[in-house]
Amino acid sequence: MAALSPDRLTELEGFILELNAAASAVALPLFRADHGLENKAAEGERYDPVTAADKGAEAAIRRLVSARYPDHGVIGEEYGSDREDADFVWVLDPVDGTRAFMAGLPLWTTLIGLRFQGRAAVGLIGQPYLDEVFTGSDRGSRLIRAGRSTPLRVRACPRLAEAAISTTDPDLFDPAELGAWTRLRARARVARYGYDAYAFAMVALGRMDVAVDAGLKPWDVEAVVPVVRGAGGLVTDWSGRDIGTDGGQMAVAGDRACLDQALEELSRAAK
Repeated sequence: MAALSPDRLTELEGFILELNAAASAVALPLFRADHGLENKAAEGERYDPVTAADKGAEAAIRRLVSARYPDHGVIGEEYGSDREDADFVWVLDPVDGTRAFMAGLPLWTTLIGLRFQGRAAVGLIGQPYLDEVFTGSDRGSRLIRAGRSTPLRVRACPRLAEAAISTTDPDLFDPAELGAWTRLRARARVARYGYDAYAFAMVALGRMDVAVDAGLKPWDVEAVVPVVRGAGGLVTDWSGRDIGTDGGQMAVAGDRACLDQALEELSRAAK
């Protein structure tokens, strides 16, 4: 696989910030307002909400990509795939954590990832209400807040017994996954729930140690990988293999020893 030149990477890192700003301009005015709530799920399926913010933010990103880079592909949660075999593919989750969004909780994020020749190259996790943008690539990761850029670095935590861990909602796990999570939770110091991708950002920031989820889609994963790895963290599936680009079960950690201990439990339910 060819490497991106430093100049090209700088260009793309700048553009991803433009995309986040465009998405924020749509989503933020709808937060804690009437956001046109709908249910995407078919009858009998688990509730799957979508709002005008989800749709409008993704549409805004797609318009900018099409105008700037018409040969790039796009994969998005709300509007599907276009040229997904292109060298450059933008992978979008305009509002990750729609349940938090609809409940007025500032824990939803905009996820924007750029895949280059099949590999996650640049990622962004944005939370506009808190004015936080976490972005990363092979050159490192940073938090941009109030116009200031701060390098991101995971923290050392070699013992799971001292770790702060997170998952979005244990009710989203199947029985085997729930059993693995329950054992993992019993070994950790503290667990927090309901953060969606924001928990992965907290691992990159060095405030949490392990975050796991399952049933993920490509748009849940693609943005997270460069941010966490650029901060020195690790991203695997529940078997400890590279997470790839398809989603599924994901484990994010700041310390290899802590991740290995978490995988002792998670691997029992790995798919």
